[in-house]
Amino acid sequence: MESTEFLIVGCGPAGGTAAREAARRGIATVVLERDPVVGAKRVCAAGLRPGFCEDFDLPREIVHLDPPTITLTTVKRTYAFQVGPSHTTTREELDGTIAALALREGAEIRTSTLFRGLRREREGVVVEYADTKAGTRRAIRARSVFLAQGSSARLDDVDPRFRHAGWNAGLITCLQYRVYPARPAVPRTYSTLEMHYYVSPRSGHNVIAWMFPKRDHLSIGLGIQAKIPGGDLRAELDAFLATVQERLFAGVPYTVRTEGNLLYGGLPRPAIGADGVMVGGTAAGLVDATTGEGIHEAATTGRIAAEAVAAGRAAGTQDPAAVYERGVKRAFYGRLRRRQRLMTMLERKPARFDVLFDQLERTPRFAELLQRDRNAFSPMEWMYLYGQAAKFSLSALRV
Repeated sequence: MESTEFLIVGCGPAGGTAAREAARRGIATVVLERDPVVGAKRVCAAGLRPGFCEDFDLPREIVHLDPPTITLTTVKRTYAFQVGPSHTTTREELDGTIAALALREGAEIRTSTLFRGLRREREGVVVEYADTKAGTRRAIRARSVFLAQGSSARLDDVDPRFRHAGWNAGLITCLQYRVYPARPAVPRTYSTLEMHYYVSPRSGHNVIAWMFPKRDHLSIGLGIQAKIPGGDLRAELDAFLATVQERLFAGVPYTVRTEGNLLYGGLPRPAIGADGVMVGGTAAGLVDATTGEGIHEAATTGRIAAEAVAAGRAAGTQDPAAVYERGVKRAFYGRLRRRQRLMTMLERKPARFDVLFDQLERTPRFAELLQRDRNAFSPMEWMYLYGQAAKFSLSALRV
């Protein structure tokens, strides 16, 4: 049977980063990517945290714009905040660039390969996949496996230990338009990331919508944490698009490319590492429920996975999956669980969004700290954050 040291399923930010950093360490690495072109079918606003390219050694050429402002809009009003600045790109460029760098380091990437399942054997983990180009079914054995298929991951049958009872409830139905105006929109469009939080007058569901500017287009989309018919979802997005056009490019002709998929916005997966198999990125449920941010978390899990495999090789008997799970949970689980609980509380009474956003706007230090690396707070900063959280909780309970 064909074999390798490290097998990765999925070549998004998690899988691509894992492949690049593992291959750089001399680890024989194979990536299975279901799409014919890496990154071509990703529904994502593709906003990057400040410093993302530097953190992951990526060329600045993938960055389209550096918006210095983010606005959070409710039915009541719009709140504005300064950010890092953040960056915008597309998933084709982000995922494709990471994949190209992984290839340069020596990783092998096989496109049009569909993951079918795995089994553990004495010699390692055997992954079965379909080669959709050749129309054949194949298998490959690896010492370590990293599952990074995004929100499409269905792991209940892969390993009972990876089951997540709340997974389906956390799935978000998303639709996005790439809008290409015939002429540039108003100047402020290109310096602002927009997030909108409202209750749909059509379906009664809570909606998170966005407008992220790019070089030649605007990413305009929305997500609803429920299964709704495609026609209703399109009507919801068309109505939101009309409000954006009226403000930013009124009277300007445009063309549209439509993208739709499921994303995730629930709690992280309880278990993400067992007997040589690791789960990363969105497949692990590592998404900030309040903003939909998950690219930074995904790329970081890829880095941690590569480090764990390298450490396991050096130690000989150490299970990389156990090391990986401890590292990822320490880095992200506390914050993401708090954000998910916060989002649930806000959506129960949407007027609470205004309470939170008003407090953030009135206390710039609070807003600035929430943008920082979550593991870099001093004891005094933690005390300040807990004080602000208590202040918000008291105000929210009065709503």
